[in-house]
Amino acid sequence: MCGRLDYFLNAFAMLRTDGSKKNWTSLTYNRSPYKPFLLLAVLDFIESGLIVRNFIEPSFELAQTFQSYCDLLLPPERKASMSYPFYHLESAAFWELKPQPGQQHQRGLAVSSVKRLRQLYLGAKFSDDLYPLLQMPGSRDKLRMVLIEKYFSPEIRQTILEHSLLNCQSAVYSTSLLTTQEMFQDFKQTINQSPLVDVDKVRDQGFRKAVVKLYDHRCALCGIKMLTPEGHTIVDAAHIKPWSVSYNDHPTNGIALCKLCHWSYDEGLMSVDHNYLVMISPVVKNDHNLPGHMLTLSDRPVFRPSESRFWPDQENLAWHRRERFTKK
Repeated sequence: MCGRLDYFLNAFAMLRTDGSKKNWTSLTYNRSPYKPFLLLAVLDFIESGLIVRNFIEPSFELAQTFQSYCDLLLPPERKASMSYPFYHLESAAFWELKPQPGQQHQRGLAVSSVKRLRQLYLGAKFSDDLYPLLQMPGSRDKLRMVLIEKYFSPEIRQTILEHSLLNCQSAVYSTSLLTTQEMFQDFKQTINQSPLVDVDKVRDQGFRKAVVKLYDHRCALCGIKMLTPEGHTIVDAAHIKPWSVSYNDHPTNGIALCKLCHWSYDEGLMSVDHNYLVMISPVVKNDHNLPGHMLTLSDRPVFRPSESRFWPDQENLAWHRRERFTKK
């Protein structure tokens, strides 16, 4: 087993990556970080229990995690697509693409979007002798460190390592919010005792993952649902009763809102009544406002999670109506 680990450590250190001083800075030794970032995202999914078998689906969540790594280095205007490293990792002996039924793997294609990638491939798998190593914390950590130390300069390595820890911890925190109270309490103690993790970032990211998942990326108030294959969604996760007041991350104190509804909700222009109907403040009707579609949402049922135990808590909604909603 040790011999195979050495083999894969070397394989991880020898990825084919694009080299260009025009495209890449010294932080990545003037080489593309996309393949290392994708592998780091996959390792995070394995560690946090989001991948439990030897199959890597090009999912929205994986694309989102890949993008979060890219955001550490790339300017906001530069767009990255997981499709490129996902497809071109097939040049590494440990990565095998699995075509869609009736399709055959073809080399040299221009797969420039995750949408196109999904049309051609179900996903990918690791070689049968690598996957067991990735399930072992010790070998997984060594493979992670090879990626960080080989492809990134010393000044950015700690940031990337901390981001990996944040991804893993927030995924577990999100799971704990959706399961038992006992698991949630145990995990809170774990992250509070960890010297390397920013507890507030773990809590914030984990809460967001849980709420957005429960609402299936749909705004509870207007119903809009827009997400790109590259890992971008239009909705935020909002606390009904703010964290600064409630210290409560339970999903029943959360609601998924698009950018406009989130702003309107925080400003007291929208709320939810005791029958789970949308409330629109009279202020919206002022002559100087152009409310557009907002007035059409009045008295419409809000979108809620499929399980009633995760519906917004009426006590929290009452707090918002009393303390935030503008009635005149």
